Amino acid sequence: MEEPRVVVEREVAAPAERVWRALTDLEAMPRVLSGVEAVEVLTPGPFGVDTRWRETRRMFGSRATEEMRVSVCEAPRRYVAEAYNSGMRYASEFRVDERAPGRCVVRMAFSASPAPGGKPPGVFMRLLNRLGTRAVARAVAEDLADVAASVEAPRDGGLS
Repeated sequence: MEEPRVVVEREVAAPAERVWRALTDLEAMPRVLSGVEAVEVLTPGPFGVDTRWRETRRMFGSRATEEMRVSVCEAPRRYVAEAYNSGMRYASEFRVDERAPGRCVVRMAFSASPAPGGKPPGVFMRLLNRLGTRAVARAVAEDLADVAASVEAPRDGGLS
């Protein structure tokens, strides 16, 4: 069975380093991403492999809290965060590629697969996953729009 996967890209008028900071500043995440209500950082220190946090989001009319863990970090270009829930592994990969000075492309890929030792999803879940990919793509696009708005905004408090 093919794993559900959603990929969304967005061009951002900001340097890659600024975009990377917006994507990895966990304390600021509720201010940057409109879908995130709260973040509880579980590991001290700089963002990197094994950084863990609890993220509370409002999605599809419901509130959900997931514990996230960074499994791959290639600062300042790419990281992968994973969550496990109900026998499934969810992975979010963020890539930041500078295309020109002050301009970059941000790519987010979201996938779901049975967790090690978990059962493969049944027919109902496969159908739900197919129907849900469009909704997930919209949510991911909203997150990337929020990131763009936070880094493209005037840096002088909006007086320009």
